[in-house]
Amino acid sequence: MDGNGRWAQSRGLPRIKGHEQGSQAVGECVEGCLESGVEFLTLYAFSSENWKRPAAEIQGLMLLLERFLEQKTRQMIDKGIRLRAIGRLDELPAPCRDRLERSIAATAAGSRLTLTLALSYSGRAEIVDAVRAIVREARATPALTEDQITPELIGAHLYTHDLPDPDLLIRTSGELRLSNFLLWQLSYTEIHVTPKFWPDFTRADLADALADYARRHRRFGGV
Repeated sequence: MDGNGRWAQSRGLPRIKGHEQGSQAVGECVEGCLESGVEFLTLYAFSSENWKRPAAEIQGLMLLLERFLEQKTRQMIDKGIRLRAIGRLDELPAPCRDRLERSIAATAAGSRLTLTLALSYSGRAEIVDAVRAIVREARATPALTEDQITPELIGAHLYTHDLPDPDLLIRTSGELRLSNFLLWQLSYTEIHVTPKFWPDFTRADLADALADYARRHRRFGGV
């Protein structure tokens, strides 16, 4: 969800105003997914690298996340949305983590859309954490052999072990890189790039991205 800060700066506003407007775009995207029958939506909300930003901006983002969850959890329940989160969540401030856990528990029965927030997330860190988990298992279970280290085994230890790999990645603000997002899972994902900043992204833009995806022919390395 790129471009919040640049959206604000282009209007002479503080960067946090861009993040606030970006949270409105989240609602647009979620509604568009519900209308289109999309069952899984993962939003890259806060990367591990984002901890390098100014303390005031980080604090504003955490408060914005708490406010979003407080305002939207009831709506998620009513609309059948199940909330999940991936990343090194123990790095989040305690009040934010507590609010997140409560929203996840409250929406657990949702079956129309699984909305996953990537928070304090890094694709490389996810793979490192998966390898560490496998090493711990190997120490506890000597029967685990080298030949048993397969893509399926690694996938089973990723944060997304219970989610399908993404079909479509949408990059806003014209960015042409993965930015350390779902590096393992995006192996065969189709990519749609829009020059729009995230705060300007609407459900009509989502519909355009889905239409673009529908025109693709996915071969997965075949003919």
